[in-house]
Amino acid sequence: MKKDIVLCGVGGQGILTVAVLAVSAAVKQGLNFRQSEVHGMSQRGGAVECHVRISDKDIHGDLVGRGRADCIISVEPLEALRQIEYLAKDGVIITNTEPFKNIPDYPPQERLLELYKNSGARHILVDAAALARQAGNARAQNVVMAGAAAKYLGLGEQAMLDAVTVMFAPKGAGVVELNLKAFEIGLKAASGIAVG
Repeated sequence: MKKDIVLCGVGGQGILTVAVLAVSAAVKQGLNFRQSEVHGMSQRGGAVECHVRISDKDIHGDLVGRGRADCIISVEPLEALRQIEYLAKDGVIITNTEPFKNIPDYPPQERLLELYKNSGARHILVDAAALARQAGNARAQNVVMAGAAAKYLGLGEQAMLDAVTVMFAPKGAGVVELNLKAFEIGLKAASGIAVG
């Protein structure tokens, strides 16, 4: 088993939370992992990228090579397009459709969706903002995206759910329940979306 994952978005969207969930699920299964430091501006609104590599064998580097990512998970649609060079030919992009307009000439959403359609990359577009609100908290978009990506990570749904429980337990049972719901809503939504 080997998965190379690129996570991206902007500062404040919880990219590292998604990375920690994947790594925690991998550790629980006795897998090896490497996680890069955050690249980019970790301040709110700055572009952020993180690489996670998981394998049942030794891993000899933190960074995913260009053209080698099995999966790009993005909480911001333009950021996923910026990272597309990392995607393997048979890889998949799983991205939120809700933009975070952090630059003055941010393209219209219709243009972004057209770029995905014409990219030739397999992709799943998830309205994580709406799904997070459905779960009870608009800030849970990152956990919705973790759920949407779960079947592509090869870590098992239960291991990911356990990781969500452990991560949010210090914040109380209500926060755990909300995030479990966000994860499950993302999982269900992605299973009903055809890969483009």
